[in-house]
Amino acid sequence: MVPCSKIIPDTATVAVKRLEGLCQGEKEFRAEVSTIGKIHHKNLIRLLGRCCGGSKKLLVYEYMPNGSLDQHLFGKSNLTLSWSTRYQIAVGIAKGLAYLHEGCRDCIIHCDIKPQNILINESLAPKVADFGLSKLIGHDFSRVLTSMRGTLGYLAPEWLSGQAITSKADVLSYGMMLFEIISGKRNIEHGASTSSSMLIAEEIPKGGEVHRLFDPELVGDANPEELARVFKVACWCIQNHPDCRPSMREIIQILEGLKPFETPPVPRYLKLLADGQE
Repeated sequence: MVPCSKIIPDTATVAVKRLEGLCQGEKEFRAEVSTIGKIHHKNLIRLLGRCCGGSKKLLVYEYMPNGSLDQHLFGKSNLTLSWSTRYQIAVGIAKGLAYLHEGCRDCIIHCDIKPQNILINESLAPKVADFGLSKLIGHDFSRVLTSMRGTLGYLAPEWLSGQAITSKADVLSYGMMLFEIISGKRNIEHGASTSSSMLIAEEIPKGGEVHRLFDPELVGDANPEELARVFKVACWCIQNHPDCRPSMREIIQILEGLKPFETPPVPRYLKLLADGQE
């Protein structure tokens, strides 16, 4: 086993990710190290060190005591995320992604944004994690990613249509995740059936009531203006054409009330999901 890339104090609490296999393990190992090994942002998980030897590879990260976001939205958790906390989590994720897309020397597309890959620290702040599928493509977006990356239910349609993949693919995944942050339910169960929250979401741009989508555990807790803002941002994020989606920087400005925006059209993506078309 090659020694760890840096010495970590014996008293430190860390999380260790083990990658196995000569092919896939090597790809994920290289992707994660090259992506987050040299970047630092408060909303991105920090890589503390790495070890490798043969087919066994270990990545050492800072420890997140509150686990992943999906545990608190969908699983059995003793921690109930208030609306205020969910809103700040949404803003924090957007800031982490904006840094990846625009704050680094090369644009980094995460390619797998979903609640399972958002970790929560002791202060309930989010950190984007799991960069095994990420890709550095440069800011000219001249390269086309040919192999599909990501998770069903969060994939942008351009993955299937053969269009060039840009940072707007992450924007669509982020928008799909916003629906889940609002409703506390998965958009798609078991990769097939559409949840009631998505069916309601399709009605809202036509004049439906946003609170129908809200997690019933938090009734009366949400700021109506913030709730409507997050929902409209989500609808803009999942527009079928990448050029119609906002950048993560624009999303931050909208969520923080610094940028006005129009009511989005009904996303074609919602209709496809509601009709059960994957």
